[in-house]
Amino acid sequence: MESRTVEADTETLLPVSAVMFDLDGTLLDTIADLAAAVNQMLAHLGRAPLPVQTVRTFVGKGIKVLVERALAATAEHNDDGLLDRILPFYNDCYAAANGEQTTIYPGVIEGLDAFRAAGLPLACVTNKSERFTLPLLDRTGLAPYFSLVVAGDTLARKKPDPLPLLHACETFGIVPARMLMIGDSANDAVAARAAGCPVFCVPYGYSEGLNVRELDVDAIVSTLAAAARLVQKAPS
Repeated sequence: MESRTVEADTETLLPVSAVMFDLDGTLLDTIADLAAAVNQMLAHLGRAPLPVQTVRTFVGKGIKVLVERALAATAEHNDDGLLDRILPFYNDCYAAANGEQTTIYPGVIEGLDAFRAAGLPLACVTNKSERFTLPLLDRTGLAPYFSLVVAGDTLARKKPDPLPLLHACETFGIVPARMLMIGDSANDAVAARAAGCPVFCVPYGYSEGLNVRELDVDAIVSTLAAAARLVQKAPS
């Protein structure tokens, strides 16, 4: 299916009781830091660097998959044990780079302020490990907006599994139909549909090379500020 972009002139507002947000590609543009760590890792291995736009297509399913994809893209032959051996090195590289070149997307602060002003609890649900998620939220000043953070290693499974979303619903005491997910990729859309949550998608993030307008979502929103204009707080 193809989802149309929906803006604030929509007549019917979506009633929600809380909102969840993906992190990388939705709230924050982290690709420069991720790519810097990837290329530091590749240099350590004696391999040529990858363009930032190539690394962008590797983002979405967590750091282990990102590293696996980067290794596969630069491998001359398979080394089955290399991923596990090099992952700690990459993690150290990314820990040093985390937040250095990261920027907040336009409309994010305005959107978060609007959701909070509407009295909606907010959660960050990401596939990024907690080791990197919490410092990044602090460094960018976004941490105070979220009463719940579900990282990629908080639970036994991560998106596109619905478990992190259902955990957020349970924590907030909200039925999935009243918990909006806002993300940038199929991971978010698939997880939301499996959990029974409504889902909006932004078109500017990291979608693993897929066209987000072909995802099964309720709306494509140009910014989080635009998303906030499409919802209202559901009656208690």
